Amino acid sequence: MAGKIGVYFDLENIGGGLDVEGLAAQVRDKWADLTPVVKVVPLLAGAIAEISEDITAQGLDGVLLCGASPRVDGELYRFPVQVEYVNLRELCVQAYKNPDNSPVDKNNAPALLSLMARDYVNMGVVKLQKSAVPDSAAITTVPRVLVIGGGWTGLTAALEAAATGYEVVLVEKSAQLGGAASNIPMGSPLKSPWTDKEATCVSGKIAAVTENDKITVYCNAVMQKLEGQPGEFTASIATEKGTVTVQVGAAVLATGWKPLEDKYLASMGLGEDPRVVHAAEFGKMLAADQVTARRIAFVLDTTMAEEAVRKAAEDAAEAATGEEAAAPAAEEGETKSFVKEDLESIKHLRYSNVVNSVGMLRLANTVCEKTDDATQAFILYKDMTVPGILERFYKQMQDRLGVMMTKADVTDIRDAGSHMVVECKNTLLGMDFDLDVDMVVLPTGLVPTTAKEVTVGFDYRQGPDFPDLALFDGFADSNYICFPYETRRTGVYAAGCVRQPLTMDACEEDARGAVLKAIQCIEAAGHGVAVHPRSGDLSYPVFNFVRCTQCKRCTEECPFGALDDDEKGTPKPNPARCRRCGTCFGACPERVISFANYNIDQIGSMIREVQVPKDFKSEGPRILILACENDAYPALDMAGARGKSWSPYCRVIPVRCLGSVNAIWVSDAMSKGFDGVMLLGCKYGDDYQCHFVKGSEICNRRKENIAETLNRLGVQPERVEQMEVAIDEYDKVPDLIDGFVARITAMGPNPFKGM
Repeated sequence: MAGKIGVYFDLENIGGGLDVEGLAAQVRDKWADLTPVVKVVPLLAGAIAEISEDITAQGLDGVLLCGASPRVDGELYRFPVQVEYVNLRELCVQAYKNPDNSPVDKNNAPALLSLMARDYVNMGVVKLQKSAVPDSAAITTVPRVLVIGGGWTGLTAALEAAATGYEVVLVEKSAQLGGAASNIPMGSPLKSPWTDKEATCVSGKIAAVTENDKITVYCNAVMQKLEGQPGEFTASIATEKGTVTVQVGAAVLATGWKPLEDKYLASMGLGEDPRVVHAAEFGKMLAADQVTARRIAFVLDTTMAEEAVRKAAEDAAEAATGEEAAAPAAEEGETKSFVKEDLESIKHLRYSNVVNSVGMLRLANTVCEKTDDATQAFILYKDMTVPGILERFYKQMQDRLGVMMTKADVTDIRDAGSHMVVECKNTLLGMDFDLDVDMVVLPTGLVPTTAKEVTVGFDYRQGPDFPDLALFDGFADSNYICFPYETRRTGVYAAGCVRQPLTMDACEEDARGAVLKAIQCIEAAGHGVAVHPRSGDLSYPVFNFVRCTQCKRCTEECPFGALDDDEKGTPKPNPARCRRCGTCFGACPERVISFANYNIDQIGSMIREVQVPKDFKSEGPRILILACENDAYPALDMAGARGKSWSPYCRVIPVRCLGSVNAIWVSDAMSKGFDGVMLLGCKYGDDYQCHFVKGSEICNRRKENIAETLNRLGVQPERVEQMEVAIDEYDKVPDLIDGFVARITAMGPNPFKGM
């Protein structure tokens, strides 16, 4: 715990009419035994040397910096002691909204602003007082990367990892390397000038892998088990010669994809007429010189198939009786009977549109070239989606002899005896027409091969597979926007089409990114720090096992499987798996889990430091805002910086995640006399944006239990409300806060106020 704290006020950055000297005097009076140094400096950034001297001369073990948001200049301050920040600029002065008839203090500053600043400073002091430097959780790491999957992405990942000096173990389930790329001798552009297809040279990439001394390859092999934690995993691999055990530091999941079942495109003729194939199958035929058709329709509109599946599923659900959720599954060999779960599966056609758009341009180009332009290729698209610089390739194909493109609604594909007819409506040509062709190529739905197809075999309490997150439809990601390679198993990084449908050039980039994350993870474990999203965080959960009741809530609610348990249910921590979100201690009813610099007592003490007036009518309510540090707190910061103010009756405390909010904090606030508690965090559900995957969702479930407790105490549960905000919704935050304050004001004071 910090026993000697230096408190420094940034005069230039605070501004706004605050009596900064008065704030400093208040700290000296209230915290005399704890704060031997209290100074007002012209500019904190210019006082770094002075603060360093004070640390040495006064033996300080903590520094409290009162000024701008730590998100603005926090990187400037690196001292050999604990550092905390009080955001008096963005969250106090700039956010202050003066109520009508608000009194002023002796310095003609708004009295509520001065009180607000004093509360924040006192909260900052006690936060630092209750904080300690975490012990190191560094482990001896293994500089070896496991790559699961030997296709285009896996081969690239193996070569990239080896190029950094790391050893690599590559596991491929089939007899040879190459994967789906082996059927694509000519790929879409992979490098500048990005205007034409080019040879993929898969054989060259395979040779580079097999000849590299740092890469060990196991073909006809599958993962049996991955146990341990980042930096010191043990991988058990089933090979033809038996089980091989290898120590690895991290893993790259590059297991690729499989085609969506034919039944989903049966209404367009797939699986029913040999002249209708999907793009991946056509690519194989083209590579084997098996394409004899000379008029080929490449169809990029699957609306009719999606509607057929939707209607069949809805009809099946309507026909279901009793407690059945849908009609029985189709008998083997049937292709047109669907259950409502198929509505999720067919989404893969839309997810794969980028790959199919680029792929069909390439296939049309290749077939024309192979036949010396004797083939006519018709590309009929609803949405032609070409990413980034591949637009150059698209423009080149627009001028390609033999290739004709038009936007069209494909409403029917039928057998006309010697040929096929593709019915096209709403075309760019300004008319509807029937197109006679010899062959029809439909899109391929790229379905990720994870879970049941390629079991990693995690030896985790939560099971051997990746946790089911229906939102991702089988893809391995935990957060597309912020952490594109990470999975919900720390130390395992997804790359390529197991992460999302990608073109070959994007798969190469993905492989490099995942390898860099894997190496970063190994290095971080060796230093005992978190790799993401709290990069560099030394803290980790510490357990008081004497008081543990083995309720298993922490092990069950951890989003990342960081906690195993023994036969009695006692948690078994794995610090290198932990992402430092605090969901475990938010779950613990006995409060036996804590972090050295983030704990139940610390936040509870901060809550108790707020001066809550007894006279609700004349001095207003007090609202506690527990704000997620990932989205909500930055949104508040940006709102204040842009002059968007909110009620001065609120006090904001940042939390690592709403999943870390313990019910005792709400109890503390109510006991203190707070009139309302706002839980401000990331979005969850279908539009989920939570950095810790399900922290906001877990908090919402816990809020229901809190509501029951409040009801029993005679306190309206509406006094505690969870609200969602994205980091870019800073303009909405003030209205959310003021709306909540207005509702609390209408309710009247907390019944426990003044007790």
